[in-house]
Amino acid sequence: MKKILFPAFAVLLFSCAAARAVEVHGHRGTRGTRPENTLPAFAEALRAGVDVLEMDMGVTRDDVIVISHEPAITPERCLGPDGKPPEKPLPIRSLTLEEVKKYDCGSLPHPKFPEQVPAPGARIPTLDEVFALVEASTQPAAAKVQFNTETKIFPSQPELTPAPAEFVKLMAGVVKKHGMQRRVILQSFDVRTLKEMKKLVPEIRTSQLTYEELVDIVPALKSAKADIWSPDYTWMTADSIKEAHEAGIQVAPWTLNTPKDWDLAIAEGADAIITDYPAALIEYLKAKKLR
Repeated sequence: MKKILFPAFAVLLFSCAAARAVEVHGHRGTRGTRPENTLPAFAEALRAGVDVLEMDMGVTRDDVIVISHEPAITPERCLGPDGKPPEKPLPIRSLTLEEVKKYDCGSLPHPKFPEQVPAPGARIPTLDEVFALVEASTQPAAAKVQFNTETKIFPSQPELTPAPAEFVKLMAGVVKKHGMQRRVILQSFDVRTLKEMKKLVPEIRTSQLTYEELVDIVPALKSAKADIWSPDYTWMTADSIKEAHEAGIQVAPWTLNTPKDWDLAIAEGADAIITDYPAALIEYLKAKKLR
């Protein structure tokens, strides 16, 4: 059960937090205001001044890393070459990059995000294109923005992705091409990819995603050599964050979209906040002198 944060305790924690900045991760770019995981979303997040661009990765049939939360092109998010949604989800792993690029994934409105501005014609980008966008950007944030990249991999559905080692190898090749090793975080619910990355490119930080309350999470994080713990924010506690910090592990909860939830994360000591509304969170943190 979620604990109650008593006012006196909150005041104490906020006073302790006052001297430290809280990083802002733009979830799927800025999902609240632009179509998720598109170049327009990442460009808008840079304009807002995010510290980190958060995104999800899939792999095409011809082994290109592309940015998509779903492992398939879905009727809910994309339109086909005929201007109509596909009749059923199309696994990205079954399509070449050329085939993936035929779909418009920026035109359809998202029912959960009424503020989202459409980006007609936006295609599913490659990881290479995201790095190129940042490198070409004149926004101040672009010079040092980091990338929180998730491997969307499913142990029970191995046909949807390469094996963990191959997935990581493909991703690392793109990262090295752009010299982004020190600016990239690899996150996943699947610890296999995190362990493979630590063996292949140790300087790339890793983040263990979790979505439920876990007993003794810190030993598991240390075993995986994770640098960051990224829990569902409804399961985080001040004690668990303190324990992670004592082990040298940062904490970046997901996905927090309201001032009430932002306050909770700040009070409990989170190092970063993953949000669908990075511009709003940045202004909120500025008002609290946390940026």
